[in-house]
Amino acid sequence: MKVIVALILAIGAIVSASLIADGLTQLRTGDRYVTVKGVAEREVNADLALWPIRFVATGTTLTEAQDLARQSREAIMAFLKLQAIDQGAVELQRLDVTDTRATPYQGTNNEQKFIINQTLMVRSNDIAKIQRAAQGVSELVDSGVILSSDYGPAGPTYLFNGLNAIKPDMIAEATASAREAAAQFAQDADAELAGLRRANQGVFQILARDQAPGILEGQQPVKTVRVVSTVEYYLK
Repeated sequence: MKVIVALILAIGAIVSASLIADGLTQLRTGDRYVTVKGVAEREVNADLALWPIRFVATGTTLTEAQDLARQSREAIMAFLKLQAIDQGAVELQRLDVTDTRATPYQGTNNEQKFIINQTLMVRSNDIAKIQRAAQGVSELVDSGVILSSDYGPAGPTYLFNGLNAIKPDMIAEATASAREAAAQFAQDADAELAGLRRANQGVFQILARDQAPGILEGQQPVKTVRVVSTVEYYLK
C-alpha cells in the first residue's frame, strides 16, 4: 500500500512539474513580443471646392445699399460666367443687413446708415477652374466690388472625399511596412516572428502636401493622406 501511495505521489509531482514548466514557457513566450509602427502615405487631389465670396455694400438709405449690393452681385455672377463656372453652382448662403443707427457704440458722426453683407457660395468639382477663378479675383475689386473675409477664411477651401476608396490599400501598405520592421528587429535580436499579438489600424490624416508654417490643409488642392498603424508580433 505504501508503495502504491508513493507511486501516485511521484506521478503527481512529475505531472505538476510538467504543467509548471509549460506555464512558464507560455509566460516567457507571451512576454516576448515587439511593437512596431507601419506608415503609409499617398498624394491625392481634392475633389470638391467650396468658395464663399463675401462682399459688402453700404448706403445712407436701405435702397441705396440694396442697389449697390445688387450691382456687386451681378458683377460677381458676370465674373464667374467669364470663368466658365455654371450659375447653378452658385447659391446665396448669407445675407445680413445692419442699421448703424440701431447699433450701439457706432457714434453719432457715422454717415453710413445701412450695411449689407452678403455671401455667395460657389460649389464645384472642377478644381482647376476654381483655382483659375480665385487667382483672378482682383478683377472684382477693380470693378468696385468690396470683398470681405469677416466671417471666415478668404479664398476657396479644397476638400478630398475619396478616403474610403483608398483606405484598404493604405492599411495593407502600412501593415506590410510594420511587418518588415518587425522582421528586421527579430533578425537583429536573433529571434523569429510568431503570431500577431495585437494590431491598431491608426487614424487617417489628411494633411497639406506642403507642410509649412501658415499653410492650411484646406487651402491646398493637392494633399497628403497618411496613416500610422501600430502592430505587435510575438517573438520565438
